Amino acid sequence: MATTGIDEAMIATLVQRFYAAAREDPLLGPVFAQVRDWDTHIARITDFWSSVVLMSGRYHGNPLAAHQPFLLGEAHFSRWLGLWAETARASCPPSAAECFILLAQRIAASLSRALATPLGTPALEPNEAPAASDHRTRSHHLSPLPHSRKP
Repeated sequence: MATTGIDEAMIATLVQRFYAAAREDPLLGPVFAQVRDWDTHIARITDFWSSVVLMSGRYHGNPLAAHQPFLLGEAHFSRWLGLWAETARASCPPSAAECFILLAQRIAASLSRALATPLGTPALEPNEAPAASDHRTRSHHLSPLPHSRKP
């Protein structure tokens, strides 16, 4: 990505540093303790970010399915985003770090919404008010991003 300087090496470094920190994090560490093969996991996540940022097309997975087995809530997403931002700012030039952070916020918001909506239940529309008994109100939405629809 010419304007940010992001390349494959930068992505690999960021992913490796982030997961080294995440594995030691009191909230995120137990979630990542379930990863059995770290080399494969790091390679898969590096492919994911390469596909997202550089449009390499290397990632062929389903992030929603990968995260569904875990009971992830707002605290997990907030901590993940905070640690990702901290690692990006420490590992990348400012414009690259902000690009990674913005994309991570969008991905987290989408994933959070999807995980909070039971299968077969339509997600709430942006201006739809749920009924008091609506199970969809238990979702853990993140703050909306600039220029994005409010959940």
